[in-house]
Amino acid sequence: MAKLDGKIALVTGASRGIGRAIAERLGRDGASVVVHYAHDETAAKDVVNTITAAGGAAFAVRAELGVDGDVDTLFAGVTEGLRAAGSPEALDILVNNAGIGLPAPIESVEPADFDKVFAVNVRAPFFITQRALPLLRDGGRIINISSGVTRIAFPEGIAYAMTKGALDTFTRTLAKPLGARGITVNTVAPGVVDTDVNAGWLRGNPDAEAAVSAQAALGRVGRSVDIADAVALLASDEGRWVTATWIDATGGAAL
Repeated sequence: MAKLDGKIALVTGASRGIGRAIAERLGRDGASVVVHYAHDETAAKDVVNTITAAGGAAFAVRAELGVDGDVDTLFAGVTEGLRAAGSPEALDILVNNAGIGLPAPIESVEPADFDKVFAVNVRAPFFITQRALPLLRDGGRIINISSGVTRIAFPEGIAYAMTKGALDTFTRTLAKPLGARGITVNTVAPGVVDTDVNAGWLRGNPDAEAAVSAQAALGRVGRSVDIADAVALLASDEGRWVTATWIDATGGAAL
């Protein structure tokens, strides 16, 4: 029996990068996975196909986050997909992974960009979680994907770092009231990970890769599967006694 047999997981931002790796790992562990995406339907379908080809179950739901009606759109798709699959209208695992960056120092941040990054990175996971709570079965898991920049000063992306700091606070504060239901709430904080988001400056750039690797105690750039494996631990029964915790998944960067 797989670790997550009978569980239903919703992973936001699951069409690429870290989100994709998380969705595929949870699928391999036996969960039925709701693959949320914002724009790239082809990539999301590829994630679904990868999970189902390996014997798992998954379906994709499109919803642009950070806009009016985003949570309604998302959960309409979740409900429709679960009904179509003959699954209970319930969730066991929520991974708030979707997010956007804002690579700008304080002098360059425009109010519209500030509002957008907070809408996607803070408002959306807050209200997604609010909507998910009535569906989340006792003993469930909420896992928020933050960033090492809440530990390591990152003035080049100050507004982005602030959004992740808010998410860290959300984790700790939410864990206490949900403990009575056996629901754990944790944060996983990646460092620099080799994903499409970082491809422009990292891939094919030996100097950049060497600089990032030199900052990490474990001596290399992170991979999406590194983060997915940490999430899988928290999602499993082995993570049942871990809550309100911020897990550093930076490979020991900037120690």
